[in-house]
Amino acid sequence: MAPKDYLAEKEKCKQFLQEFYSEDDNGKKVFKYGAQLVALAHREQVSVQVDLDDVDVEDPELVMSICENATRYVGIFADAIHELLPEYREKDVVAKDSLDVYIEHRLMMEQRGRDPADTRDPRNQYPPELMRRFELYFKPPSTAKPKVVRDVRADSIGHLVTVRGIVTRASDVKPMMAVATYTCDQCGAETYQPIQSPTFMPLIMCPSQECTTNKSGGRLYIQTRGSKFVKFQEVRIQEHSDQVPVGNIPRSMTIYVRGENTRHTQPGDHVGIAGVFLPLLRTGFKQATQGLLSETYLEAHSITLMNKTEDDELGTEDLTEEELSEIKEDNFYDKLAGSIAPEIFGHEDVKKALLLLLVGGVKQTPKGMKIRGTINICLMGDPGVAKSQLLSYIDRLAPRSQYTTGRGSSGVGLTAAVMRDPVTGEMTLEGGALVLADLGVCCIDEFDKMADTDRTAIHEVMEQQTISIAKAGIMTSLNARCSILAAANPAYGRYNPRKSLEQNIQLPAALLSRFDLLWLIQDKPDAEADLRLAQHITYVHQHCRQPPMHFTPIDMKVMRRYIGLCKKKHPAVPEELADYITAAYVEMRKEARVSKDTTFTSARTLLSILRLSTALARLRMQETVEKEDVNEAMRLMEMSKDSLQADKSNNTRAQRPADVIFSLLRELASEGRGGAKAGGIVRMADAEQRCVTRGFTPAQFQEALEEYEELNVWQINQGRSRITFV
Repeated sequence: MAPKDYLAEKEKCKQFLQEFYSEDDNGKKVFKYGAQLVALAHREQVSVQVDLDDVDVEDPELVMSICENATRYVGIFADAIHELLPEYREKDVVAKDSLDVYIEHRLMMEQRGRDPADTRDPRNQYPPELMRRFELYFKPPSTAKPKVVRDVRADSIGHLVTVRGIVTRASDVKPMMAVATYTCDQCGAETYQPIQSPTFMPLIMCPSQECTTNKSGGRLYIQTRGSKFVKFQEVRIQEHSDQVPVGNIPRSMTIYVRGENTRHTQPGDHVGIAGVFLPLLRTGFKQATQGLLSETYLEAHSITLMNKTEDDELGTEDLTEEELSEIKEDNFYDKLAGSIAPEIFGHEDVKKALLLLLVGGVKQTPKGMKIRGTINICLMGDPGVAKSQLLSYIDRLAPRSQYTTGRGSSGVGLTAAVMRDPVTGEMTLEGGALVLADLGVCCIDEFDKMADTDRTAIHEVMEQQTISIAKAGIMTSLNARCSILAAANPAYGRYNPRKSLEQNIQLPAALLSRFDLLWLIQDKPDAEADLRLAQHITYVHQHCRQPPMHFTPIDMKVMRRYIGLCKKKHPAVPEELADYITAAYVEMRKEARVSKDTTFTSARTLLSILRLSTALARLRMQETVEKEDVNEAMRLMEMSKDSLQADKSNNTRAQRPADVIFSLLRELASEGRGGAKAGGIVRMADAEQRCVTRGFTPAQFQEALEEYEELNVWQINQGRSRITFV
């Protein structure tokens, strides 16, 4: 373009920055960019983001030019801002940093030693980049459609494009040279070299007037203190699995992030990145080793965190009062649980457990040790009971999650691999699925098919929440604070009730004890249940949605934001509940000893109860745990145990709850009196304790009391503290 075009474009940019305004609610004009220029002049702000939707209002043609030649317009806008800044300075900025002192000193030297009439090589003059204290970025227009990584091709070179994907690697932030300053060893003149690409060829011979006239051939030496550096980070993104065509593997793209855009993403984040697509220009030896190929990269201008399935930004805004009241209406615990995979029939208790897994318990850190807050669940069961469907739904619902299968994951793929960094050439760690799911959920399907050597990698994560590594001279511990949701099939394809739990599952006890809840989902033939299930499935198949329910399921986006809100609460267990919980645990240990229980009851079980009850308190958005939370946590534990005792459950569940409660109290009375005698007395608190730990609700306990009192089997005293058998 001719120089007049450049000046005309710069005038357009200046006009836009000075004149663009929007009106607030009171009809008052708000100069959006004017305010930013004032902040820049007063050094309260470093970066300016020009929203191309704003430019579109004033000059649609300019937007097209910017989108097609973004790098050039960054320079034009930066020049315009540089010229406008002195007009917007309303007060003197006193704070002098090293750059102020450096510039002042250089200008003073300039006035002393040089004649202003001298013509000089442009390389000996201060480049504007050295003097600028701001960065400029473009935000693409909202009409621009995001592209898939594999669709960004040669026709996009130099254009402003938006791509979406998952971050697989983010390097450390390091200083990168933006302007190189050299000093001549003969004449002392300073030479400046602005660097446009990621690599550059250093200048060797001095271009100053003195050296060229005298032919003294002064050599240039780089001066680090006089050079300008910017923050630089290299990010690698990979396209989403649903964008990959049949038979292909996901493509990746390198993103160069500079200045204020650094440190915005971590590996595992789903992002939308807008930037300029450019070829990587290499010179000299590197080009020779690289051969005929040329690499490309994306110069990032704006980074947005996204959700993984929908095309919306990560919901950071708070829930409105209406949405909160809609969630918190009567029976909201059942409603929230029912909103998890509503297309899947039944499994009410399993869904409640999954809801608690998403919310998570409260992490405790007494001195020198960590007690995890994350809840781990293992779903086992016959084929075709929708285990994998539940896993994939949780993977979509959780804001951060990874989905993997047992056979398709190696130990290194789950923990971390040692790679050589392509930029610096040093050894770095690249996180696996468990590290990428940090502070989220890691769903592992086909858990039973994993090789034993790979499965041991999960032991440390499930209890200590870290991954310790000693590979290739790197000794470190990585954070993996994730909940593990595993799905496994029994060893013989279907669960065999005639064999013990260990024979059916064939997982080591050390691993099983680390799961807070083990659910066995069996597919038992039952005419009525089968009919309802078949009707449900055919309805979903016909209408592509769940059948009408007694409540409307909560939308996934709202649910995600509500769970985020719950996670901010840190409920504590009050003093008065401590005795209740300890007594319940002692009772459970006793039960396990008497009944030769198939599941292992240890101190981890007690921690599981505490985790589940704090998760329930979080769900209600309360600061303290209540007795109902503990009762519900114990009920879930009991239901999961009941599901494992397949052969026994037939007898117990066939009886009415009241009858089972009666037999429990009779046992309790006989324990207290050394044999079942008439007139046995049981304390009400002990009785309720025993029944709740066996999975009965307080309401069922009260009904049984009243029923047998009417039948005159036992009598209850006036203060309702003692039950006496007649």
